[in-house]
Amino acid sequence: MKRLLTTAAVLLTAISVMADDKTVSSPDGRLQVTVSTDDGRAYYTVSYDQSPVMTRSRLGLVASHADFSEKLTLTGATEGKTTRDYDMWQTKCSHAHYEANTLSVHFQTAERQEMQVEFSVSDNDVAYRYVLPQPKSGNPKSVVISREVSSFNFPAQTTTFLCPQIGPMTGWERTKPSYEEDYKTDQPMDTRSQFGQGYTFPCLFKVNGGEADKTCWVLVSETGVSGSYCGSHLSDYSPAEGYTIAFPQKGENNGIGSETVGMALPGSTPWRTITVGPTLKPIVETTIAYDVVQSAYTPDWKPAPGRYTWSWLVWQDNSINYDDQVKFIDLAAAMGYEYCLVDNWWDQNIGRERIEELSRYARQKGVSLMLWYNSNGYENDAPQTPKHCMSTAIARDREMKWMQKIGVKGIKVDFFGGDKQLTMQLYEDILYDASRYGLQVIFHGCTIPRGWEVMYPNYVASEAVLASENVYFTEQHARSEAFELCMHPFSRNAVGTMDWGGTIMNKYLSKDNKSRHRRYTTDIFEMAAAVVVQTAVQCIAMQPNNLEELPQFELDFLRDVPTQWDETRFLDGYPGRYVVLARRHGEQWYVAGLNAEEQAKTLTLTMPEWAGKTVSYYVDDAKSGPQLRQLKVDKRGNAKVTLQPNGGVILK
Repeated sequence: MKRLLTTAAVLLTAISVMADDKTVSSPDGRLQVTVSTDDGRAYYTVSYDQSPVMTRSRLGLVASHADFSEKLTLTGATEGKTTRDYDMWQTKCSHAHYEANTLSVHFQTAERQEMQVEFSVSDNDVAYRYVLPQPKSGNPKSVVISREVSSFNFPAQTTTFLCPQIGPMTGWERTKPSYEEDYKTDQPMDTRSQFGQGYTFPCLFKVNGGEADKTCWVLVSETGVSGSYCGSHLSDYSPAEGYTIAFPQKGENNGIGSETVGMALPGSTPWRTITVGPTLKPIVETTIAYDVVQSAYTPDWKPAPGRYTWSWLVWQDNSINYDDQVKFIDLAAAMGYEYCLVDNWWDQNIGRERIEELSRYARQKGVSLMLWYNSNGYENDAPQTPKHCMSTAIARDREMKWMQKIGVKGIKVDFFGGDKQLTMQLYEDILYDASRYGLQVIFHGCTIPRGWEVMYPNYVASEAVLASENVYFTEQHARSEAFELCMHPFSRNAVGTMDWGGTIMNKYLSKDNKSRHRRYTTDIFEMAAAVVVQTAVQCIAMQPNNLEELPQFELDFLRDVPTQWDETRFLDGYPGRYVVLARRHGEQWYVAGLNAEEQAKTLTLTMPEWAGKTVSYYVDDAKSGPQLRQLKVDKRGNAKVTLQPNGGVILK
């Protein structure tokens, strides 16, 4: 009897799956994806609590052997479940539990070529990808994918928080695109992108359902991109189809390499990801970039988190000499920091023999060097050296063997050419070769990471943001620093580690700390940013003069600030205006807030772990400046705090 009931259940499941529309819901039932066909085209919709989050959006791609965008028949579907527990060392949490319901939908063209679309739906995340099988007999065994028709179509009331994609071979020394453009917030969807090239991932949307309780936040990105595919972005908005997946621009990489994708069969694309929540909490806390990818290799050594000093941010190119680097090594040692980054031109201004000497000196002080490199020579005109050390396997092997011998622990590789498959393969090759020689890797002038923290265990972070160097370059960007750092927890830093490039403690952006333009954020803001900005090897861009100038309580905090987090919790905020996060390191919780608004902001924060306790309260006093006080948390775990304009707050 039990066997009969089981068989009947299987038959019922099979019958339901063969219905015209295929639906998969999250484990909690609130997030739902429905797949359908209409006039030979494949579509999906996304709803949350039965309200539309994404209206009818296209599925499909065009390959050299078949057009999977038209004349499709839905031939079946398979349902399932997946669970996964895994650990990470360099993301917003040290352990993740992933539980999702899955749906694999099978399509066939008129010529009987097959494609599957795999969906994985957890409580706040949708991930989907395309799978192309090898034909059962004959060819092809490899294909070229020329485009995807994948789209993201939102209800009409949706507003956007987006960063534009720029044209290829533009900007300084033709080094763009490098994901370093200005975000625009609260924009209507029909606002054209600044450069007419669409938008870089991640893309944040606020779906306004007309009722306050029906508002949903949606973050769109991608993950699992390796050397077997290209990096993508979103097109400009089209009223008919919304936003569509756009492949790299033809001129990227100085025109070298195809903007299309070559794939062996059977093969699969990267995952398109959609994070959904009635508040911003799921957006900030999502781990979907890591949930659906696997490690490509396992190093035989253990990467190490830490803090680093960096002379170039304020002292610039003239500081890349032996004596100045000694000063920043000494600064790192005095602060108990693990690393010192030696930036561009070191091979010419210091020389390899003296770099070996500098590395010995650093190790005697308990500090390890990281070295800067130009990625290659043909993708752009960036003149900085060392060049031609990272662009081929032979050159990398020679260079990395030397670095391992002299005790260098990391590299920062700069100036990449775009998102083509050719460039993605270069990222992967650098990471794998570096792992063989005990080197951690930071990328600058680059694309965003796409699940790389799990895929490549020695990967640390990418810049891919209008970062702190721009605070140095212009007063305009110094004025917008607070806006930028209140934007990224909801977008760029939500999907991957971000090397912002420095908690800046100088009052002025100059070596003498008296000239050029000033920093417009408070000391407490900068200190809180060291917690808000998530990267496991964090730049604390102090200058040697700060050791004498800063109050002792600020130095003590900066000496002890962790960079590795076991848990992250969103407490409050709005993109580009303000943000408050709680992060746990071991048993110690840190609450950090930033305010980009023109008025002081008083908030009541809830931390149940602190109910009835007294905590350290780092705060900007409107009259007295930065203060360290004690704050009593009430019995319900509530604490009232005030963030000054361009200011911050820290509780610990």
